[in-house]
Amino acid sequence: MTIAALEELTFGLGRLARAAHDAGHRLCLLTRDRAVYRHELAGLPPGALDIVDLDTHDATACAEALAALPDLRGLVNSTDTWSVLGADLAAHLDLPGPDPAAVRVLRDKYRVRNLLHAHGLSRGRAVSLAHTPDPSAADVLRETGLPLVLKDSAGTSSRGVWLVRDEDRLRAALAEAARQVRAGALKGELFAEPLLTGPVYSAETLSWAGSTRLLGVLSRHLSPEPHVREEAAAFPVAFPAPELALLQEWVARVLHIAGHDRGFAHVEFILTTKGPELVEINRRIGGALVGEALCRAFATNVYDAVIDTALGRRPALLDAPAPTGPATGFVLVHPDRPGTLTGWTGLDTLADFPGDPRWYPTAVPGDRVAHLTDQRGCTGIVRAGAATAELALHRAISAAGSVRPQVTADDAPE
Repeated sequence: MTIAALEELTFGLGRLARAAHDAGHRLCLLTRDRAVYRHELAGLPPGALDIVDLDTHDATACAEALAALPDLRGLVNSTDTWSVLGADLAAHLDLPGPDPAAVRVLRDKYRVRNLLHAHGLSRGRAVSLAHTPDPSAADVLRETGLPLVLKDSAGTSSRGVWLVRDEDRLRAALAEAARQVRAGALKGELFAEPLLTGPVYSAETLSWAGSTRLLGVLSRHLSPEPHVREEAAAFPVAFPAPELALLQEWVARVLHIAGHDRGFAHVEFILTTKGPELVEINRRIGGALVGEALCRAFATNVYDAVIDTALGRRPALLDAPAPTGPATGFVLVHPDRPGTLTGWTGLDTLADFPGDPRWYPTAVPGDRVAHLTDQRGCTGIVRAGAATAELALHRAISAAGSVRPQVTADDAPE
């Protein structure tokens, strides 16, 4: 029996393969670039899973590849980019899966914002700029005021996001957004919404049949404005019990209104002076090392719940005891200039730091680093552990401070 995965996040493939095996199934990965998973594949024994190489943006090719798999029982779809296609394919093949219409709503940040606003769960509304030819700063200000955010309605990895606090920045952001629209760089359509103020977190949740469990809250540390590059995170944040209960109630209502009723969700929010406000909903385990952090906190392979969901059965993780395992902190390591990555210094000293620091590369020497303002510029992640998220983050930051990406600048002599 086979469970297929239509692409995956960079980390977690090994745990997913073990979860499929433990459930009596074989995992088959459909991917357009197996190099994305080189770190995970390097840690697996030969033959631990099957891989089909194909253009995973080609719906027909994916449907044919899935139909050819022996005794296909489920389809795992744990990415944003392929979430709509995955829902469509599961429905087409009569496999357990989410309502494709609901997935389309969740993938559209503009629609989600206004849906929550209509139900009293968001103070601000979104304004579409997609059908306004070359919108001026005055056009946008009339609709939203300042401060505001310009966004790609289907953006990922902090791409296509412009934080705006004054008119000069707004004009510059509109010019850059227009350039990206003309280049076809946006995955969705451009819209504006109010800029919220406060620390950013992510609620990591698991849902089934409309019931949602808050597994824990992840802290998220961003670069200084105007960029929103994610730089570090820690899990689980130790909120006081009353605040955690309020977050549980809030996130369950948000997911219910948005139409997410099964599987994991990674719900980014800002904790404002008036309570939590949604940033976006991702219907998956969080990226980077969030899956690993969940596994360590719950002292179990939480990817068992991914397999349960793909098979159409209630995940046992919903009934697991509260997490008592170690907390996790991790830091994304970026170079300070664009160019060609030649390696890193400091990796050999990680063992000298407390927290059992580990290195998770996301790039290899020879890769070109062109983007420094979002996650595309990340070359690797340092993870560390401790009894609390606060201590784990301190340890991860300390260890990551010793790691330096070595980059040959674009203008360096050959």
